[in-house]
Parts: sequence; structure tokens; C-alpha cells
Amino acid sequence: MSKFVDNHLQWMELCGRVLGLALIHRCMIDTFFTRAFYKMLIGLPYKLEDLKSMDLQYYNSLLWVRTNKITSDLELTFSTNEEIAGELLPGGKQIKVTDTNKEEFISLMIRWRVERNAEAQNKALLRGLYTLVDREYLRIFNAEQLELVLSGTAEINIEDWRENTEYKGGYFDEHVVIKWFWNTVYGMSNADRLKLLQFVTGTSSVSFEGFKALRGSNGLKKFTIEKYGTEYSLPRAHTCFNRLDLPPYPTHQILISKLNVAINESSSYAIE
Repeated sequence: MSKFVDNHLQWMELCGRVLGLALIHRCMIDTFFTRAFYKMLIGLPYKLEDLKSMDLQYYNSLLWVRTNKITSDLELTFSTNEEIAGELLPGGKQIKVTDTNKEEFISLMIRWRVERNAEAQNKALLRGLYTLVDREYLRIFNAEQLELVLSGTAEINIEDWRENTEYKGGYFDEHVVIKWFWNTVYGMSNADRLKLLQFVTGTSSVSFEGFKALRGSNGLKKFTIEKYGTEYSLPRAHTCFNRLDLPPYPTHQILISKLNVAINESSSYAIE
């Protein structure tokens, strides 16, 4: 970004403010970051496991260093030649990696790989975040907890979903069409459940508080299923209100077929 945008640090600071506002107003950011990113926000040290989802090859290389005896034949020093050559600490090119100091080497390499020469950008983002949220407040979280607060979870609890669903237009929890609907949801993969959630609500994650905290355009708004249309209609979504217009299909198989078309092949005409 810095190569193409002159005021990129201002944009990074703005991103930090957006994260701060999301925390203050308990609004989720509809994306997931790496575990290392959340640690950077809190100020926690990185661990080797944090690299596993970012760069498996790099992770395996450092894991090899950790689990094998380091000899002088390897010619490892506290420096790197990848992309931008540099030293991991002052005089690093002259400091050889040994079994005694290899954990320090691994720690420095992890930090280098995670931050990738982005110190100025990270500082700008944190500056924006800390103007709205006290850094001491963030330290009550670990990385996993902060991820849940900011980004929610991608694992759907169907019982919680059903308990926090409202019905309109003559539907109710024991209505045969509603039973078919939930049986269909139970039979879906988690990935397809997320597609359904995205179709109806515009988000593909759930708050750490569960479906009771689902938000619409005007604040808290429960997932709603309303009877609408005919057996020939496709289900229709109103994302601002977390509402699914579900026609009264005559059979379970038709419901499955129409719902699959809606969540997998629908264009904007099916969403309002």
C-alpha cells in the first residue's frame, strides 16, 4: 500500500479507529485476521504456532531449527536475506546461531516474518486504535477472545440459532415448513450454514454472544422467518432486518431445492 498511496499511514490510522469503534459499539468486523494480528493489537509476544496458518513453509523451517542440533555447517546468523536483507539485531550478521541461542533466533525470525518491514504501518494502526480504546483495556483479552469480540465465530450453534428466531405471517416453530427448514439446516455443512446466514443477514459470522446479539440496520434484530410467496418462488432475504421470506412449499424436497438455489446461485434480485 505504501508504494501506491502517499498518505497510507493516515489510512492505517483510520483503520485503527474503525477497529476501536467496532469494540466500543460491539459491532463485528466481517472478516477474520491472523492470530498474530490480534496479538499485535494487544501487545502479546508471537509464538511459532502463529506462523502455521500464515506461512507453513516458514513455520516448518523454524520448527526444524528448534528440533534439530545446530552446527556451524549451517552458517546461520542473526540476519535474513529474504526480500530485504537485514539484521535481526545489531551486529546480527556476525552472530552465529547455536543450540544455546536458537530460541532467541526463532523468536526474532517470527517477529520479522509477521511484521515484514511494516513497523510504521503497525504503529499508525495502533495509534488510531488507542485514541479510542485504552490499551490496558485490550490486555484483559487473549488473542482468541479478541478475535471472538471483533470477528465473531464461524462455527454455528444451530440450537442457539433456532432459540433466537422469530416467525411471522402464520409461521411458528412447530409449523411443518419451519420443521423442514430446520431439518435442512441440520443437514447442511457448516460452510453452507454460513452461506445461508450470509444470504439472510449479510454477515458470515456470529457474535461471541450468540444469535441473541444479531444486529440489523437499527440495532438488535433477531433472525426472522416470514411466510411469503408461492411454491414457485425462491426464498428472499432482507439483510437490513435479518429476515428470510420463506414460501410455504408443499414438500421438504422442494424447500431444500429452492433454498439451495437461493444461497448458492441467487443474484441481487433475491436480496433487499
